[in-house]
Amino acid sequence: MTTRVRLSAILAATALGLSFASAETLTILHTNDVHSRIEPITKYDNTCNAEDNDAGECFGGAARLKTAIDTERAREGAGPILLLDGGDQFQGSLFYIRYKGQAAAELMNLMGYDAMTVGNHEFDDGTQTLADFGKALDFPLLFANADLADDSPIKGVTPPTSVLEVDGQRYGLIGLVPTDTADLAKPGEGVAFTDPVAATRDAVAELTQKGVDRIILLSHSGLSVDKEVGAQVDGVDVIVGGHSHTLLANTLEGAAGPYPTVVTSPDGSNVYIVQAGAYGKYLGRLEVTFDEDGNVTEATGEPILLDASVAEDEAVKARVTELAIPLEEIRQQVVGATTAQVDGSRENCRARECAMGNLVADAMLERVAGQGVSIAIQNGGGLRASIDEGDVTMGEILTVLPFQNTLATFQLTGADVVASLENGVSQIEDGKGRFPQVAGLRYTLSMDAPPNGGRISDVMVKEGDDWVPIDEAKLYSLVTNDFMRRGGDGYNLFAENAQNAYDFGPSLEEVLASYLADVGPYTPALDGRITVK
Repeated sequence: MTTRVRLSAILAATALGLSFASAETLTILHTNDVHSRIEPITKYDNTCNAEDNDAGECFGGAARLKTAIDTERAREGAGPILLLDGGDQFQGSLFYIRYKGQAAAELMNLMGYDAMTVGNHEFDDGTQTLADFGKALDFPLLFANADLADDSPIKGVTPPTSVLEVDGQRYGLIGLVPTDTADLAKPGEGVAFTDPVAATRDAVAELTQKGVDRIILLSHSGLSVDKEVGAQVDGVDVIVGGHSHTLLANTLEGAAGPYPTVVTSPDGSNVYIVQAGAYGKYLGRLEVTFDEDGNVTEATGEPILLDASVAEDEAVKARVTELAIPLEEIRQQVVGATTAQVDGSRENCRARECAMGNLVADAMLERVAGQGVSIAIQNGGGLRASIDEGDVTMGEILTVLPFQNTLATFQLTGADVVASLENGVSQIEDGKGRFPQVAGLRYTLSMDAPPNGGRISDVMVKEGDDWVPIDEAKLYSLVTNDFMRRGGDGYNLFAENAQNAYDFGPSLEEVLASYLADVGPYTPALDGRITVK
């Protein structure tokens, strides 16, 4: 129908002797930071049980997402559609632990995705797992800001760009990965992450040379970086973002900014930035109108909330149920109980003392206290969900702690402990995951000070029943997770200056499960171990 209307308009304009500039409207459907939430989720972003889902209390999930996508494709008058993903399909539920991305690949193929950018968590199990994922996809997996060794398993699997033809029009796509992925995941040797601005500029030049003038950047870099890239690079029309878990919307509660968010490129063109929250709760939907020269004349839309009003696709639901069969025995094991919700929300655990941070840090310290360890530090970004009041299952714990980290013990001077805390609070404004949740330690955080410029003060350590000022010359025994101990999240001093390090302790999820079993019904609390001024 759309083609006939356009043709009649052209003929009418020609008969009247008028010039006619053809235009097309592309619908971009997009997701980001799904984090293996293949089943529906609760309002706390962890797995929803069947009873609550049937009661209409849950969101997202692959089956609901499939319905929303199919509805958009079947919409009367729908023009060309691209279905895109902004990265981080990996990590976050038992499905990833069991299938290492292969379940996600199967379901994304079934939904008909057109392209995806690599996210930092796609590197959590190394480049071979990422390569296996990329080879299983029926669509391109993009990674432009990369310097890859010739023998890297992802060499040739993750191209920097792709050109897709839809309804006779060509669209160029580019993928970006965070430059600090080496701190955030486990990419191993043979992968270097390059400057996103320079990489995007080079990719745009490559696409332009091929005659492509409609360019979409898939950027798993966070909203702040997306704004910088958009403002510094000519030729990008739309940025489909991820990594910062930002909900951009015009009418939805909790939105961090308008949808789309607009920045101006050096040549004066608008660049339209979108992002759709996280965990598959929303399907982004942006309509972009191009003129015949490839310039955007209009870009409007709004994410679609995938709540109970969106029916689940029965075939996908059945497949998810089948995939979940091996997970049930692990998922249903009750390991403890809580008397109230344990808050593990991103906004709290990455900026201040949070109940989940206290629980996990206390569990870590309790496990190794007999070894003379007196300080525990856990990165807030390693805490991925809250826990509801009542029985706590192993499935819930694995949702909170999905990364299969092990306990790591080591010794560090007091001066390096303080400097490490400074690193931990240096990127609060960007919502980075390095924020230090602690046990056996107290500190004051002053947000008036600049990053790495004296935000940390009044650091106290517990000695017996007393709290005493930290001694910068003294050697302290610490426990953290193996990711941080090896320098993850910018904790370079943990890697460079640690003494007597041992990274192969018990798994963090097992430590937390055992702790909850031992303490009986757990009552979450904040006790002032972190003071924010």
